[in-house]
Amino acid sequence: MRIAVVADIHGNVLALDAVLDDLNQRGGADIIVNLGDCVSGPLWPRQTMERLQALNLPTVRGNHDRRVAQDVAGEAMWPSDRYAQERLTAPQREALLALPLTLEIVPGVIAFHARPDHDEKYLSDAIVDGQLVRAPLAAIRRRLKSLDPACRLVLCGHSHRNELIRTPDGPVIFNPGSVGCPAYDDDTPPAHVSEQGSPHARYGIVELDGPGRADRFAAIAVDYDHEAAAKQAEQAGRPEWAHALRTGFMRIERSSYPDRAEPMHEAQG
Repeated sequence: MRIAVVADIHGNVLALDAVLDDLNQRGGADIIVNLGDCVSGPLWPRQTMERLQALNLPTVRGNHDRRVAQDVAGEAMWPSDRYAQERLTAPQREALLALPLTLEIVPGVIAFHARPDHDEKYLSDAIVDGQLVRAPLAAIRRRLKSLDPACRLVLCGHSHRNELIRTPDGPVIFNPGSVGCPAYDDDTPPAHVSEQGSPHARYGIVELDGPGRADRFAAIAVDYDHEAAAKQAEQAGRPEWAHALRTGFMRIERSSYPDRAEPMHEAQG
């Protein structure tokens, strides 16, 4: 079975379309799984949501899907979530909130956004010197303890960092990276950044084993018109997003942010 995995689109419909085109050129997949955080961001939230609803992919709820759907509009709301919330219809917001926290894609393959029991805490990451790095294996295994022991493969997103980890006597963890947001700055203590290091749209392909063959994983980076996405972010008053979309790094001074620095994820336990 061939599974394509997309995560953290964040309203970047140009990146999503590029990923889907690339997947089609590679022969497609039996199923495409969407790991959430679909629309939050100063780009094209409504167009992205319409595209995803037409595709009707198996999808789990990300923390920003939940926040866009149910947080109270106002100055305290995170700017990217507010931007998306203002542009979605009420039925679209309801559809985001109705997404499940976890999905079993096939027996033994579980999908979720961040952790199996939480949509806003990192699974395989720790914060060191203001950067996301791989967490100690003991911490990762502890965060997976709620899973069924029969689980062989975990598909997750949230950190925007590609990871492939085989846990001893446990499941393989595969994070494909972010389709539409290659870097972010989180001011929630402890403040940190996540940086993919290039503007490419990321996704993954998993080929489950057949007779005499092990599972295979491909982490794929796709070029697309990231300059158009950066200009859209600039028009929305978000220079830090524009810089991230162009480079895959966060290097804009916080003092230049239009509102307050935006924490994209809460503190991670």
